[in-house]
Amino acid sequence: MEKQAIVVENLTYEYPGVEDAPTVQVFEGLNLEIEEGSFVAVLGHNGCGKSTLAKHFNAILLPTGGSVHVYGMDTRQEAELMEIRRTVGMVFQNPDNQIVSNVVEEDVAFAPENLGVEPAEIRRRVDEALKQVGMYQYREHAPHMLSGGQKQRIAIAGVIAMRPRCIVLDEPTAMLDPQGRREVLATISRLNKENQMTVVLITHHMPEAVLADRVIVMSDGGIIADGTPQQVFTQVELLESVGLTVPETTQLLYRLNQAGFELPLDALSVDSCAQVLKQFLEET
Repeated sequence: MEKQAIVVENLTYEYPGVEDAPTVQVFEGLNLEIEEGSFVAVLGHNGCGKSTLAKHFNAILLPTGGSVHVYGMDTRQEAELMEIRRTVGMVFQNPDNQIVSNVVEEDVAFAPENLGVEPAEIRRRVDEALKQVGMYQYREHAPHMLSGGQKQRIAIAGVIAMRPRCIVLDEPTAMLDPQGRREVLATISRLNKENQMTVVLITHHMPEAVLADRVIVMSDGGIIADGTPQQVFTQVELLESVGLTVPETTQLLYRLNQAGFELPLDALSVDSCAQVLKQFLEET
């Protein structure tokens, strides 16, 4: 039986109203399980609830109803809070908001120091984390001199130096150029595959979601699709109905099918799409 890293049961959450404004209901009875060691992408438009959900995974936000359990720990239990935040690391959109020191290695050491880790162990963790994100050679650099992608990798190193079992990334590439986006996505994929770290990636970029084992699509605080990238992205009409696109490869095959062809829609990569088209042309 698979072990669940995160279990969301009957989650209700509402933002309190400001002054005379009413409360804003985000979730009502949401249920979700995330398997340990998996790579899950959560997709949806701004305002659909995906970032609010992410903040429940390490108790930045607490349920107004229902529960969220992280590796068996209830986020509503104040005594569990520190251990939950050690277990689930968060990386946000803007790396500048997470970088606190003037030297890269000092920044990565910040969280373990605050956790009371021994200095020799901190040194090991910092070196290991920087090597894992491909930034060890920059350990004595000033973070503000680095590119956006490099800064985000430093932010990820700072989280993994805490040795979390799960890392949640809330739109980590939103402020990056294409090269920075590729760097960060390669780092995330490597952490999942080589370290068996549970990864939850909040995004609205389809090519990023294709890299995951599982894609969850949210709309208006609910889950409207959940499955492998192939299972989710073949539901073109459903995704378009909530204003989301599909990968360009799927879009091409879908439009060809609308014109009378019969092609499989689950060829998500450029290579697999090209292979489908090549095979079709050879057969006809």
